[in-house]
Formats: sequence, C-alpha cells, structure tokens
Amino acid sequence: MEEFLKRSCNATKVCATLNPHQKNQILQDIANELEDHVEIIINENKKDLEYATKNSLSSAMIDRLMLDEKRVLSMAKSIREIASLKEPIGRVLDGWVVDNGLKIEKVSIPIGVIGIIYESRPNVTSDTAALCFKSGNVCVLKGGKEAEFSNKIIAKIIQDTLEKNSLPREIVSLLPDSSREGVSKLIKMDKYVDLIIPRGGEALIKFVSQNATVAVVKHDKGLCHTYIDAYANIDKAIKITLNAKTRRVGICNALETLLVDAKIAKEILPLLKVEFDKKETELRGCEKTREIIETKEATDEDFKTEYLANILSIKVVNGVDGAIDHIKKYGSNHSEAIISENYTNVEKFLNEVDASCVYVNASTQFTDGGEFGFGAEVGISTNKLHARGPMGINDLTTYKYKIYGDAQIRA
Repeated sequence: MEEFLKRSCNATKVCATLNPHQKNQILQDIANELEDHVEIIINENKKDLEYATKNSLSSAMIDRLMLDEKRVLSMAKSIREIASLKEPIGRVLDGWVVDNGLKIEKVSIPIGVIGIIYESRPNVTSDTAALCFKSGNVCVLKGGKEAEFSNKIIAKIIQDTLEKNSLPREIVSLLPDSSREGVSKLIKMDKYVDLIIPRGGEALIKFVSQNATVAVVKHDKGLCHTYIDAYANIDKAIKITLNAKTRRVGICNALETLLVDAKIAKEILPLLKVEFDKKETELRGCEKTREIIETKEATDEDFKTEYLANILSIKVVNGVDGAIDHIKKYGSNHSEAIISENYTNVEKFLNEVDASCVYVNASTQFTDGGEFGFGAEVGISTNKLHARGPMGINDLTTYKYKIYGDAQIRA
C-alpha cells in the first residue's frame, strides 16, 4: 500500500504542472477512447450484472450498476463538458497590498492525492477521474466489488490514454487492495493522501468517518423531503412530487418523505394517490394520512429510512413550521424542497432548513453536478467544510498565498 501511494504521490508533481490546453486535450482523448470501446465496456459490465443477479442485489442497485450504450456515451459527454469548463488552477481568488507594501495574492492550487471510495455506479470512475485530472489532482479510486469488472475496464482505458500522452498511469489508479482492510489502510495514509471522499451507504460513511486520519468530505445518505404548502399550486405539486420520487428511485436525490400541510391534505392526497398508484409506488402514511387515503402505516423508522426504492413515506404537518421541524429531526442535510406560491413561507423554508440544496417549486432530483453545470460531480457533499452540495472541479482545489516583497523586514 505504501509503495503504491508513493507512486501516486510522485505523480502529483507531473499532474500539477500540466497546462490547461494539455489537460483539456487529454480529456477529449479519454472521451473518444470511451466511445471507441463501448462494446468492451458493456461486455465487462454484463459480468457485474451477472454477479448482481446471483447475489440478489436490489433492483435499485442493479439500475445504478447497469451500463448500456446510452450511459457510456453519456460518460464521454460528461468528460467533454468537464474539459470545456474554465480552468480551476491558478485563479487569483483575492489580492491586496498591506501597509508595509507587501503584495499578497490568494491563488487556487490542486489538493494533491484524493482517495474516492464509492459503491455501485461505474460512471463514477470516469467522472471522478476527469474531475480530479482537470483540477490537477491525482486520484486513487476504490469502487464496490459489485462493479469490479466495469471499473477495471474504464480505469484501464483512462490509464492507457494517459500513457499514450506520456503521462504516468498513477495519475488515475484503482486501489489494489479493495478489501475492507485495504480501505482501512488507505484512510489512515495521511502521509500520502490529502483527502478522502466516501460516497455510498450509511455504514460506509460511518466507518470512514470514525476511522480516517486523512481529512474526509462526507457524501452521506440522501433522506430528501418535499413539503407541499397550503399555498401550493396543485398541478405543480403533483408534477414535481412524482418526478422527485419516481424518475429514478435508487439515487441519493430521490424523494423519500413527502410532507403535506394539513390545510391542503384532504384535497391533494387523493389526487397524489391516483398518480402514485399508476407508478406502483408503495405508500406509507402517518395516522392523519391514513384517515384520508389508504396506505400502509408509516413508523418512526420509516421516517428515518433512505429507501432507494419505489416506496414513499407521507406525513401530514401543521404548516411550514411543522415541515421544518420534521426535516430538522429526520433530514440528512442533502436536498429539501418546498412547493408554494407564498413568498413568506418560501423564504422561511429557504432560510431555516439546513441542507446543502434547498429548492422552491422544483424536483430534488436536480441535485447533480451535470445539472448544476459542473459537467459531473465527485459526489454530493453533506459536509459544511470545505465543500457542500455537488462537488465540481473548483471544490477539488485549495489555495496558497503568494507574497511579493521588496526588502520588507518585520520589526
């Protein structure tokens, strides 16, 4: 492990010196190579899908794992979008002259070696590799065993492209020891690794957070809420809620708990049930919900659960304050939404809800680096320091101060 990480560390010296044109051209080359190897990638992905079926992985997990031609081409498209973004390194973030004449500049630089631990989705391999490369960082990737074949072929294509451009393969690496013990070693290697980014299930995040000596930016569970206010437009509310839950159920920005103002519950809940029945969504409701529509009972455990499945909890609340209180108790600081035409309630919700992304009259499924114009994201940070929400290239930088003097000495 130490020798492997030493090589990654050495690669930072090369990566950090590449100019924007070189980085962008190599990213274009990687995108082209992914497109040229679509069939090979899909064939390797089939091996992972066979493993998933044999081991009875959930349908949501299989959906995140599956690659077809459209998804591989989308991976290439994301890399091109990352290449087109403004250069994140060498930006003068601030600058000033102090009384003694020293000129001080605050300039963006790469973080260094970034370890990314993730589950299931093989497109994360190409997305995070491209984001790290664009921001001048070396990345060490540890995907889940359920995506082993997919991750290996994607990483190999990227490494081969780097090598063709006379760059070290270690700029993008898969962790050679992918066991739990390997992860335990990686997250303690603060001599060689500058940042760990875990994204996945609650157990993974908890393990990394409790055991890492390297700095961690968590990408925790997405227990997302949508609150339908008494002043909501009914048509908008139904459209947004359906999209937030059923567009894709197995992703971290999907709606898990619907909150409905008691004043509008009798009007909107029957309409919502009709639409959710069409989508075969299993509804679990609080006592007040079950007085209005037929659902299974929602327990306290349901309101704590990120289903990542076609299941929705429903809670009737007393106004915007009731919604905010519920989110404070059960939320995961990921993405929360209010549907309302009342300015006062909207502003109250925006200001008082503690989450990385807070929406007004829109689906929480927009919490995504691509949708935010980042090309892709390394994950959705639920941290407050140093990055929050979808993490793009600028969140993979730090800074240094450059101080220009002319024989100044301190008294």
